[in-house]
Amino acid sequence: MKVIKVNKDESLSWVEVADPVCEPGGVIIEIHASAVNRADLLQRAGKYPPPSGWPQWPGLEVAGVILEVGQDVDGSRWKVGDKVCALLGGGGYAEKVAVPAELLMPVPEGLSMAEAASLPEIFATAWLNLVNEAHLQAGETMFVHAGASGVGIAALQIAKSIGARTVTSVGGQTKVELMRELGVDRIVNHHEESVESVFDECLASDHPINVVLDCVGGKTLGENLSKLALEGRWVLIATLGGVTTELALRAVLTRRLRLIGSTLRSRSLEQKEGILSELVEQLWPQFESGQIKPVVHAVLPIEQADAAHQILKNRENRGKVVLTIRDGAD
Repeated sequence: MKVIKVNKDESLSWVEVADPVCEPGGVIIEIHASAVNRADLLQRAGKYPPPSGWPQWPGLEVAGVILEVGQDVDGSRWKVGDKVCALLGGGGYAEKVAVPAELLMPVPEGLSMAEAASLPEIFATAWLNLVNEAHLQAGETMFVHAGASGVGIAALQIAKSIGARTVTSVGGQTKVELMRELGVDRIVNHHEESVESVFDECLASDHPINVVLDCVGGKTLGENLSKLALEGRWVLIATLGGVTTELALRAVLTRRLRLIGSTLRSRSLEQKEGILSELVEQLWPQFESGQIKPVVHAVLPIEQADAAHQILKNRENRGKVVLTIRDGAD
């Protein structure tokens, strides 16, 4: 089979490697589409290696068809020919991948393979951190940085489905328009106003921010953590804005605030299985009804993986960028 390999100079090549082996408890997926994540760019730069046991080439989420089912897999649940999407530790930029059956989900009815490939990583990340870590409740206010990113869009739609009020920051008018389409309650165009001023605004209103999903970290975290509602929860999932900050600790004490660090990729198979089961039970019916929709910015053939990476690197995307491996995946 062919895969995208990262060369020593960080260039990408579409090359032949040995086919994956179907292990007990797992399946082989013929990949039709693989979504691009910012973690792929970090892996390409040598800063985010895959967990042990996963292929060395990038790719955290795919959609395709089961080619082979291993021993010990529940045959009443998964069989050859099933259309599935999957959460991976790596190896999605390829024609095939071996996956533990616990990391499979059915493709929601009515979605293309490209749309289905855009779901597992971002919706698992958003669900884990908003629901399992921060325990977001109906009537609360949630803020997410980079609302037009894949995780941002997933978080906003999950929060709306829960009944929370939504606030987000984006850069540029086209992304503001997308946020309006998604029904976001308060949109911050950070080209025109500061994120800090919106935290001040919310704190002075009847809707202080209860939960933050933060991929930025750095200075912004320290400036705004103390402006959360009483018993507010700030979930840090990345540090794109820097790895250090200064905190006003008195507010952490007096307002009973919680700073939660969280990553998905390093969690156990059992934890991931639980998250994916909750997605299928709680969100898949909403995808099938159209209440929640995948937002795909661009679909490119796998041979254009470098161009796909550039879209994310330049922060041009409004939603997910997806690579297709089989014709008709989009």
